[in-house]
Amino acid sequence: MNKEIEIRDLGLKDYKVTWDYQENLFKEILDIKIRNRREERDEKTPNYFLFVEHPHVYTLGKSGDHDNLLISEEKLAEIDASFYKINRGGDITYHGPGQIVGYPILDLENFFTDIHKYLRLLEEMVILTLADYGLKAERSEGETGVWLDVGTPFARKICAMGVRASRWVTMHGFALNVNSNLGYFDHMIPCGIRGKAVTSLNVELGKAEVPMEEVQSKLLEHFLHLFEASAVKELEREKPR
Repeated sequence: MNKEIEIRDLGLKDYKVTWDYQENLFKEILDIKIRNRREERDEKTPNYFLFVEHPHVYTLGKSGDHDNLLISEEKLAEIDASFYKINRGGDITYHGPGQIVGYPILDLENFFTDIHKYLRLLEEMVILTLADYGLKAERSEGETGVWLDVGTPFARKICAMGVRASRWVTMHGFALNVNSNLGYFDHMIPCGIRGKAVTSLNVELGKAEVPMEEVQSKLLEHFLHLFEASAVKELEREKPR
């Protein structure tokens, strides 16, 4: 059992490049697990946690409805955004500058074998982080992610989540709006849920900008505590390419 997690901060990175990078790490862990079973070995599997910001992009989960993207390919080009149908759960999500995206690529057999618990702990990480800023965030029954003012006409989503898992290895993750341009959410039905608003941390705090690295540090602190894990290596923020 290995509860050490390598933290990698990728900076601003193209979505497809990052997706391929995730897939490579995901496959690396799966290959070790398959080899261990086939050859009766006991090689430790690594765990990774990627932090990244993406240029404007819309992604649609494997069970999502393409109609939840409300604009054409021509309009996507006009607003300098891309679109991908991907292999995670959930419906449509937007990523863009000012949003912290986290991709934990974990072998859950190093921690616990319960996907429901995994998602709830990811939500709890965000709830605790927002509490550090004086915000009362909650889960919304039947809806993955983190919300404010749940159960009121003013309910609004601040963090989306969608994961994939195979043989207890995870990929994809969460997207927390920190200083996001909320206008980009107007071009979709967020997570396929009609009639619900989206918000960002800076809007809730009434600030022009919230320090991204500060929020990221709080997320990581809560993540490591909740998973009873340790960070073995933390790379400096990579320069955008």
